[in-house]
Amino acid sequence: MESSLLKPMDEELSEYLRDESRVIGAAESISFPKSQQEVITIINELYSKGIPITVQGTRTGLAAGAVPKGGHIMNLSRMDSMTAMRSDEEGHFHITLQAGMILSQLRKQIEGRKFDVEKWSVESRKTLVKFREAPEQFFSPDPTEGSATIGGMVACNASGARSYLYGSIRKHITALKIVLYNGHTLSIQRGNVFANGRTLNLVTDQGYGFTVLLPSYEMPKTKNASGYYIEKDMDAIDLFIGSDGTLGVITDIEIKLLPLPQIMWGVSCFFEKEKDAIEFVIALRERLDDVASMEFFDGDSLELLRKQKNENPAFSKLPVVEKRMNTAIYIELHCENEKLAIENLTNVGLLMRESGGCEKDTWVARNDADRDSLLFFRHAVPESVNMLIDERKKEDPIITKLGTDMSVPNHHLRHIVGMYRSMLNEHGLQSAIWGHIGDNHLHVNILPHNEGDYIKGKALYAEWATEVSKLGGAVSAEHGVGKLKANFLTVMYGQNHIDEMAELKETFDPKGILGTGNMFTPQKEVVVYENCRMHKTSTID
Repeated sequence: MESSLLKPMDEELSEYLRDESRVIGAAESISFPKSQQEVITIINELYSKGIPITVQGTRTGLAAGAVPKGGHIMNLSRMDSMTAMRSDEEGHFHITLQAGMILSQLRKQIEGRKFDVEKWSVESRKTLVKFREAPEQFFSPDPTEGSATIGGMVACNASGARSYLYGSIRKHITALKIVLYNGHTLSIQRGNVFANGRTLNLVTDQGYGFTVLLPSYEMPKTKNASGYYIEKDMDAIDLFIGSDGTLGVITDIEIKLLPLPQIMWGVSCFFEKEKDAIEFVIALRERLDDVASMEFFDGDSLELLRKQKNENPAFSKLPVVEKRMNTAIYIELHCENEKLAIENLTNVGLLMRESGGCEKDTWVARNDADRDSLLFFRHAVPESVNMLIDERKKEDPIITKLGTDMSVPNHHLRHIVGMYRSMLNEHGLQSAIWGHIGDNHLHVNILPHNEGDYIKGKALYAEWATEVSKLGGAVSAEHGVGKLKANFLTVMYGQNHIDEMAELKETFDPKGILGTGNMFTPQKEVVVYENCRMHKTSTID
């Protein structure tokens, strides 16, 4: 190891070989840079030697995007500072932070309005004074894992429950700084650089320009985190959001904050029949505004929680769900005032009755403590599934949880739920289904008991990917593609478009060693390294 920034892998560092997907990789070295300059130093040392580089945050991902496939791990968790704040002409506040900033940390500092401003500019400090005088602000993306880094969330275009109203993290990113394969850097501000049709011209901070040919595919008209974001005349910043660490190393991120709603109420609505719950969701979408999130929990998920409450002291504070209840829909209302919230709550009850339910079968959380209790209920489901699979792995190490992350257009919701249910029953597989039903985005978790179940489950997952793609859906709606869904990306777009993605990647990564294995494996192996594919731009000194 030539640089003191690079450390050889050993047993004490083995945790960095895995993420929440439960996949375990391999690497020869690891680094923990604290600045963009250290990232540049590491890239300059490794890339010319052809050493694969996998970028990590806190490894909360579920698609194995942070799992190394040999070579080097660049872990950005120590790049966790806020560096600037500004406000725009519309009065929105923007915060610049390093990619390793943890979401829960960010939320805490925004809520407390307390920041380390020692290295902030005078202008940033002036903006902070305005921020402290303004109404309370928040950052809307809310994936299940509050320990996720913002860089990791950008890498997979994460979203979470509130994306139904506020969209994925893409909508809340206003600037990025990226280190490229040759040590050059890109600084991109939203609204500043656009493609001309399917051709994108970029200029590095060092004054060198290059041309990117964008793939020709059309993205599905649904919630989507599958492959590179591509549109005609697109904003350049969107190419890097959701790029899974395959185009460069994102080191700095500017996020946009929103005013916190005056009223935030959580409502859990229970139904005896799953079909009634589905009709309720469809009616909500058509007839009710101010719904920030809409979450689904099937009967198997509820039964898991009942079992955990009875057998595991850690889950003793879970609320009791009556045995007769088969499905739960959690919604969160974000309203300007209490009068509007009460009107919405009344309409929720009305729509429940029309759909075959009863407004009495609800839990309503009007304050933070009650809402936290309902959020604990929501988060307990995936945690319970992970615990169950971990126990079964002790008997049969080959098995893992098989969790889908697919979405379809609105008009296919009834069909896709019916397809999941009938095919699971046909194959005799245990499952638990939950997720963001407002976006027709359900996490179907197949829970194998043995290797036979696991093989059947993987085959079923592949069938679903084909069907979802035919319906105009996405094989990954929020977790990214990573390594686990690379085959499904080919099913979704076809090999010709995968080849186009590979050509795009080659522009940013001639050796094909950034994020190796994420999204796809290029068919063509590049063996000749070009020191710099860029040309000096005459407009920049």
